[in-house]
Amino acid sequence: MVNERSTTPPAFVLDLDGTLVDSVYQHVMAWRRALSDVGIPFSVWQVHRRIGMSGGLLVEAVSREAGKKLTDSESNKVKALHDMYYAENVETVSPLPGARELVSILVENGYKWAIATSGQLSDAKPMLELLDLSPSGTHLVTSDDVSAAKPDPQLFLAATALLGEAPTNVFVLGDSIWDMLAARRAGCIGIGLMSGGFSSAELMAAHAFRVYSDIEDFLKHVDELGIQFPVGTQPA
Repeated sequence: MVNERSTTPPAFVLDLDGTLVDSVYQHVMAWRRALSDVGIPFSVWQVHRRIGMSGGLLVEAVSREAGKKLTDSESNKVKALHDMYYAENVETVSPLPGARELVSILVENGYKWAIATSGQLSDAKPMLELLDLSPSGTHLVTSDDVSAAKPDPQLFLAATALLGEAPTNVFVLGDSIWDMLAARRAGCIGIGLMSGGFSSAELMAAHAFRVYSDIEDFLKHVDELGIQFPVGTQPA
């Protein structure tokens, strides 16, 4: 006789920009303009390679690569300019395919889930509204809650602790190589999404367990991951 064992449903930690909402390139252009304003004329593609890091790490990495040491005042100016330029285009941001559907599935079926973003709470709030979520009703971890953001694992570790889950039972969905590195360091299972502009090869090289085009594509293939969402909830 085969012993039947109860299994614990998996929990989910979701990145925000580039995973749930289509905001990566708005951030790229905002950072590029901000950096240019302080004398660091980086190309768009060079900025994109750093998206997914915390703002502070991005500024530090880009300025180091450009060979220009920024003062604390200049770094703060860059971050403030980014916020201003991003706000000018925030109305062009929209949910990515499958994002609202995944959130609905998780909520309606009692799965544990959280959002973890390298952005600040002030940046995250408008994005939650796009997804019909409220900050008070959502498990949310932002860069305001940790001392170091991605690729440091603190964001994901804080999210798993908030959910009361062991990292090994948590799927992290993210769109950048920094998400995948942080997920691996946290001991979670990283699922890469190409909706932020990184290729499948790049995400796999950063230790993604599987890679999908976006969340809609992920929902079509959850059976590959041993996830059993209720019948009829996945896209056709």
